Amino acid sequence: MKRYSKAVLATFVAGLFTVVGATAAYPERPIRMIALNPPGGVSDTCARTIGEKLTERWGQQIVVDNRVGASGIIGSEIAAKAQPDGYTLLLGFIGNLSINPGLFSKLPYDPQRDFAPISLVARSPIVVAASLSLPVKSIRELAALAKAQPKKIAYSSSGNGNGNHLATELFSSMAGIELLHVPFRGGPPALAAVIRGDTKLMFGNAVFTVPQVKAGRVRAIAVTTENRLPLLPEVPTIAESGYPNYVVTTWFGVLTTAGTPPAIVKKLNDEIVDILNDAEVKQRLDRAGLIPAPSSPGEFAALIKSETPRWTEVIQKTGARVD
Repeated sequence: MKRYSKAVLATFVAGLFTVVGATAAYPERPIRMIALNPPGGVSDTCARTIGEKLTERWGQQIVVDNRVGASGIIGSEIAAKAQPDGYTLLLGFIGNLSINPGLFSKLPYDPQRDFAPISLVARSPIVVAASLSLPVKSIRELAALAKAQPKKIAYSSSGNGNGNHLATELFSSMAGIELLHVPFRGGPPALAAVIRGDTKLMFGNAVFTVPQVKAGRVRAIAVTTENRLPLLPEVPTIAESGYPNYVVTTWFGVLTTAGTPPAIVKKLNDEIVDILNDAEVKQRLDRAGLIPAPSSPGEFAALIKSETPRWTEVIQKTGARVD
């Protein structure tokens, strides 16, 4: 019995030292970070901002892998089923983590079971951008026109079930209007349709919408935050425009595969939080219309858990569905 116990102990100790050694050496090779938006989208912007800094600090390349489509399901499944070694990261967001569970009857991943949250990265305000050909200059005028023309005003979204899709449906429900949903594979292509006039409206993330507003290619008629944005101080909030209970922001964060050693998760969290507190990174995110939001793994996990029932309720109330 004693020999057996010693053998078991020796095996345990050897395994422990192997894990500790691997953790201490991490990272020893390039890391893949999956982004669920195309280049120029918010997820991509966050991934590249974090990835560039991690590459500088660790001397290992962070390769951004854009896996677009299916409401973030494709990239999320890849990350969920990767080896739990910290070499596959996911730049997740409100859509794939807290909206999809209420939107799809079956998912190939469980947001709360299959991932190890590392840190929230940023919150993104939403700008209501109208085509220059749409004869409205305020959210009230939009509501009035939509009531007079039900299901005639087409709006873009960055994909079925994404945050801006649900944000639009929530507003439509509150305003008592019906708009025509046209989903795209990502935010920039969706906004490009508004610029061309193919669609007339988009609740777009500030990171790619504000530059087009500044360039005069689309008209900003409202923002979805509680307060006006410093980047667009002249644009009123939806809340101050007659819908006081309407406040929405989307959020983005880094996760890895569940089962990844806690020491690796902590190492990633320490570095990412430090990066997000860097003055240069703060300025870069601010210029992009993003609000840095570093967190602990536990805080990020709690956000995912609390937001899921909120958006499930919105889906049920508005009747939003995957087309």
